[in-house]
Amino acid sequence: MELPCLCLLLLSCLQSLSAHNDFFTSIGQMTDLLYTEKDLVTSLKDYIKAEENKLEQIKRWADKLDSLTVTATQDPEGFLGHPVNAFKLMKRLNTEWGDLESLVLRDTTDGFISNLTIQRQYFPTDEDQTGAAKALLRLQDTYKLDANTISTGALPGVKHKSHMTVEDCYELGKIAYSDVDYYHTELWMAQALKQLNEGEESTLDKVTVLDYLSYAIYQQGDLERALMYTRKLLELDPEHQRANGNVKYFEFQLEKQKKTEEEEAEKQNEREKRDTSEPKKKKKPKNVSGHQIPERKKYEMLCRGEGIKLTPRRQSRLFCRYYDNNHHPVLLLAPVKQQDEWDRPYIVRYLDIISDSEIERIKQLAKPRLRRATISNPITGVLETASYRISKSAWLTGYDDQMIETINQRIEDITGLEMDTAEELQVANYGVGGQYEPHFDFGRKDEPDAFKELGTGNRIATWLFYMSDVSAGGATVFPDVGAAVWPQKGTAVFWYNLFASGEGDYSTRHAACPVLVGNKWVSNKWIHERGQEWRRPCAINETE
Repeated sequence: MELPCLCLLLLSCLQSLSAHNDFFTSIGQMTDLLYTEKDLVTSLKDYIKAEENKLEQIKRWADKLDSLTVTATQDPEGFLGHPVNAFKLMKRLNTEWGDLESLVLRDTTDGFISNLTIQRQYFPTDEDQTGAAKALLRLQDTYKLDANTISTGALPGVKHKSHMTVEDCYELGKIAYSDVDYYHTELWMAQALKQLNEGEESTLDKVTVLDYLSYAIYQQGDLERALMYTRKLLELDPEHQRANGNVKYFEFQLEKQKKTEEEEAEKQNEREKRDTSEPKKKKKPKNVSGHQIPERKKYEMLCRGEGIKLTPRRQSRLFCRYYDNNHHPVLLLAPVKQQDEWDRPYIVRYLDIISDSEIERIKQLAKPRLRRATISNPITGVLETASYRISKSAWLTGYDDQMIETINQRIEDITGLEMDTAEELQVANYGVGGQYEPHFDFGRKDEPDAFKELGTGNRIATWLFYMSDVSAGGATVFPDVGAAVWPQKGTAVFWYNLFASGEGDYSTRHAACPVLVGNKWVSNKWIHERGQEWRRPCAINETE
């Protein structure tokens, strides 16, 4: 048995997990869990092998005695007339059956159970499972995916296709139900029922699924369909107490609804008769002024690549170039590749601006420090986690590695802005369905103390490195102007949050779309006002 040695090997892996929680908020840290599970499987196989060896010994003993007792019971007296047989019977019953008892009672679970106990304290929690489930529901809504597409694993750009079982679909439906989200409860209970009807083997029965499904539909006001599914339930289980009560209630409510509709129809007919007998009054024209699409809908549309507002004429004014920041000495012989991404606000992308080796080093430095990303409460100013920001982040300084100082200097050379007053390099890794909903990077007028503790003024600009490609989703979008910027490994985007006058540019309100497939790593530098007085002089016009 090698279980004690395996236990020691597991500890080294677990040390990296011990300081972390909220696994669902970082794909990068979730990879550690895969290795933990792999070690558990190895331990489980060792346990199975030990059990099989024990059972093999017991089986050989049973087979031997089975043959012996068949022969002996055919002529008991004759068999025991042989003194050796009599001796061996005494020996078996006095000694060997006791040995067999010890073998049967021998516990081979110790190694596996001790490993499992050690690791369980570092397992994901109920919060992680719920967070991952809600992420799937969020992805379903944002990217307009039906339950069957997700269940069959037919997502764009996937390398490792994975199917959901009936139990998986049921669990998603239950989590939605617990959240009083009857819309998603219906979708996932219906998917579970579909897979059961198609013959998938499951420990769940249709009655349980139909019970949730009919209630979720009822809660959404569709009495006829709720009644239909409840009757299907009763076909399977005629004695189901709650379903029998619900059928009577639904039938009563439907009859009541029908009478109300008939009364309303009669009243409408009477109104129409009166209207035809009276002279018609000139109706006031309805206000058809510009219909505003809610921000949430614009955000989701942009995440899907819809609703981008860049016209061909504006597109024709965007260019790419070699950029040396007005003949900066560092860039004069090695200008960087700059590409216009958007015109208003002006967003540029720099290509091949960070190498693969630099990216790997940053990730290596950041991974042990990753913690759940926080937001600043606009009322209290206290940093806190939020459901609309699903990622983990870490902060790196030049003291951590000289390479960070080199990167900071590169940003200064390209932008011409002072880095001494900028915030440290923030590294972020997004989790399951990782996102950051629409927000401003700068402090607004109603948040005068937003960066008071830093003493460096407002955030004048944002520099964002993309440190990974993303198979699907994960765009940076600007809902107010209909812009979308897609992750591209080794590039960085840059924009000003403030006009030269110091006023905030509200068109820079942006969001990180949920990651549908892939692992998104970014790092950003928030650059502040102090130290830029001569590098970006103030303007008189408020929006210059």
